[in-house]
Amino acid sequence: MSSQLRIGRVSLTGNYYSITTVTAQRSPCFVDPTLAALMVEQLEQCDRSGLTRSFARVVMPDHLHWVMQLKEGTLSRCVQSLKSRSAIAINAARVSEGTVWQRGYYDHLIRDGNDVRAQALYVMANPVRAGLAERIGEYPWAWCRWPLS
Repeated sequence: MSSQLRIGRVSLTGNYYSITTVTAQRSPCFVDPTLAALMVEQLEQCDRSGLTRSFARVVMPDHLHWVMQLKEGTLSRCVQSLKSRSAIAINAARVSEGTVWQRGYYDHLIRDGNDVRAQALYVMANPVRAGLAERIGEYPWAWCRWPLS
């Protein structure tokens, strides 16, 4: 991971984060609905296993946005586990081997728990800003814990 990405990183259970991670060479692998669904399943598994509590997620064609609360372990271990498990599932589905994710990830610590919803809604607007949807909530690979109206 780039040392620049680690500057100022705080990893504490109970904290809220907005995570962005990018596919290797920005490959648009998640335009394939099967692979996008696999990615959603891996994110849901993080919640089911007790590592995280998700508030929003958007699987874009070549990257992922995720607003969550770290419930157990460290942030770097959580993201590394997600990327590893998803890469195995994606490569199995594609019947191939190779790098799925770029090294590292960007994280933003959401310092005030009251700002989690605002950050989630900002993330949910990414498909609209990218021209993949006309309205927040219509992109098939986006989910938010709160109503979008």
